[in-house]
Amino acid sequence: MISPLYHCHPFLVILLSVLWILATVQAQGNVSVGNFLSANDESIPWQSPSGDFAFGFHPIQGKEDQFLLAIWYAKIPDRTIVWYANRQNPAERGSKVELTSTGLVLKDPKGRVLWRSKSPKDDTQASNAAMLDTGNFVIASRNSGNIWESFKYPTDTILPTQELDADSSLSSALTDRSYQEGKYQLRFNNGFFILNQIDMFTGKPYNNYFNLGNGSRLIFNQSGYIQIQSSNGSLLNLAPENAPPDPESNYYRAILSFDGVFTFYSYPRNPSGGESWSAWWIRPKDICSSFVDSTARLGNGPCGYNTICESLNNGRPNCSCPPGFSFLDESNPYNGCKQDYTSYLEDCNVDGSTSEEDLFEFKSMQFVDFPFSDFGILQPATEFECKQSCLRDCSCAVAILQDSTVSEDGSGTCWKKKLPLSNGHVNRETIDRTSLFKVLKSDAPKTKKNPATPNPNDENQDQVIWILGVLLGTSAVFNFVSFAAISLIFFCLYKRRPRDFNGIPSGSDLETNLRSFTYKDLEQATNRFKEELGRGAFGTVCKGELPSSFGNCVAVKKLDKFVQEGEREFKTEVKVIGQTHHKNLVRLIGYCDEGEHRLLVYEFMQNGSLSSFLFGVLRPSWQQRLHIALGIAKGLAYLHEECSIQIIHCDIKPQNILLDDSFTAKISDFGLAKLLINNTKTLTGIRGTKGYVAPEWFRNTPLTVKVDVYSFGVMLLEIITCRRCVEIEMEDAAILTDWAYECHSEGIAEKLVENDEEARSDPAKLEMLLKVAIWCVQDEPLLRPSMRTVSMMLEGAVQVPTPPCPFLAIPL
Repeated sequence: MISPLYHCHPFLVILLSVLWILATVQAQGNVSVGNFLSANDESIPWQSPSGDFAFGFHPIQGKEDQFLLAIWYAKIPDRTIVWYANRQNPAERGSKVELTSTGLVLKDPKGRVLWRSKSPKDDTQASNAAMLDTGNFVIASRNSGNIWESFKYPTDTILPTQELDADSSLSSALTDRSYQEGKYQLRFNNGFFILNQIDMFTGKPYNNYFNLGNGSRLIFNQSGYIQIQSSNGSLLNLAPENAPPDPESNYYRAILSFDGVFTFYSYPRNPSGGESWSAWWIRPKDICSSFVDSTARLGNGPCGYNTICESLNNGRPNCSCPPGFSFLDESNPYNGCKQDYTSYLEDCNVDGSTSEEDLFEFKSMQFVDFPFSDFGILQPATEFECKQSCLRDCSCAVAILQDSTVSEDGSGTCWKKKLPLSNGHVNRETIDRTSLFKVLKSDAPKTKKNPATPNPNDENQDQVIWILGVLLGTSAVFNFVSFAAISLIFFCLYKRRPRDFNGIPSGSDLETNLRSFTYKDLEQATNRFKEELGRGAFGTVCKGELPSSFGNCVAVKKLDKFVQEGEREFKTEVKVIGQTHHKNLVRLIGYCDEGEHRLLVYEFMQNGSLSSFLFGVLRPSWQQRLHIALGIAKGLAYLHEECSIQIIHCDIKPQNILLDDSFTAKISDFGLAKLLINNTKTLTGIRGTKGYVAPEWFRNTPLTVKVDVYSFGVMLLEIITCRRCVEIEMEDAAILTDWAYECHSEGIAEKLVENDEEARSDPAKLEMLLKVAIWCVQDEPLLRPSMRTVSMMLEGAVQVPTPPCPFLAIPL
């Protein structure tokens, strides 16, 4: 309810507020001119009287030795930042902020000014400063006035007792882990408070994508309401909507997030443990649709160009790439996607058609639309006609087909779209269209080849071929004789080649530093394969001993499923594996490719498999399990993104994760799936192990690295719970993924680790790991994060949003 005093004397209320602030500063001025803070881990910030807020240097997560000059909630475990000064210029360790007679000055260790508070227009000098309990840092003058306050220069957050007028605005951060200025604003424009996106190159604003309301002032009052004040002084409550705020029991803040969502949050002042900021009010509720339904038709939308945006239940946009596209930056899914093939678009016929249509096929997604990128419309059109038109059009990247059931003849409307695709979004309730994405067939080359085109008008073609045949035939005889002579020489040299210990050849592959062993060498090293370490899908592993130069103990794997052909392909793939070097991969020492024998020689892992470690009698420590999970994630990220040739493991499970003497996790068998697929003609069944197999194995779709992401998600749940992924003992749910999501959705994550006190005492980390695992086991591969993103989530460098139900994927 609005106070009658405010209606009658609005300026009197403002005046009283100013006087109250001035009195507070004079009474609580705890920073004198000349006081300073240094940017280091031991620096004690300037706190408000109650200790609710602190002003000082806050370390930037993930960036060692860099700090923000900031204000944050000091009593909340995650130290939520509500204001920062140097968003564009992080301070190095050793930087200093000092209160001078003209205000605050931030300098780096070399004395260069990084930031300073805005000085007064006159010659008024500062006398002291104070961090107030409202979250406002105020600098007072010697004549009892204020020369500067943080509330007048907000960043992305507004607090109770703070106001925004026509001259102030909020600017989002660039990403969830970068405080640099982002691409969203909350500002006053032509009598309205609006949300809009800006062009990152020029800084110019696009049209608004949401209108908060008509007014001249946005007020976050002391009672906890966000209001808009009109020109006649009347107030309109915006937030919260359902329950009245209780500032005595809760902290409040409203923030324009990096993804463009403006949210009102609360946090209990007296937490019992495990709490987090709760969203009471969100605008817009569906940001993906807001960019379509509003006037904000320019700009690249919440997710960037060539993406699909889906608004989650918490209002946040979930960004994915369409089939045939991949993220420009795997670590930032909001930055747009790029087409996986480009060379086919370079050579188009003069009429805009292409002759390469036999290399393409279509992947369909329902409830997806790109409303602003069409360049051609077919009406009426059947699905076949729509596909054929897009297939033959060089410019067409996707065709949108309206539901054909609305017409009697089965035809509908077909929109052809060209790049860049903008404002793509998914909505199962309002979109009655199907997107048909033109993608390369799985067996098509990723880049276009340009073979020389034969000239049919060449009358001498047959004569040239005859002459070449004679020359080549003569040359072949000469080459055969030369080859025989050279082979004889090399055979003699090989027989005289020096040998190392135990008859092992001294030669090695110069490209990979791999040893080429004979079968006799390995038979002797393993005592005729006597000590078996284990059996797997690919063969038997035995322990062996080699000279000290190889590290003494080794693990020798005999591959059982190779057909006796393709020797060149086997060596090529072994070289690819041999060129991998990462601390979380088991190192390949050498190989044997002799007759019917194909063996691989690996470093020996002292502590066996993760399976034995997790499911043994003694439960591993919580911190040990977290370290192992992160190591596996980094190893997979290396295989997927950093190798010269991308490697998909296809059988991630605890049995294939080995532990060295310091319990560092190392992925084994990471090249065998690729080797077997390339060399085995009879491989037609599903690879992988029951419980870890991604759903797309059962579909007629090409496999990607996301099959490994799914398996990792299942294994991460096993690492969290120390339970196998299929266990009858898990109450009513025999599948770990089902039970884990049920516990997460009901808010009882601790039930997963009910006998693990160490894990139960770390609820924030438990919740984060659980959310990461659920993201990884999404049925729809597009929704699963990359392993690089997973690694960053586990390290805390990327915020983990609330995952959707993994079993309700968008149908392909």
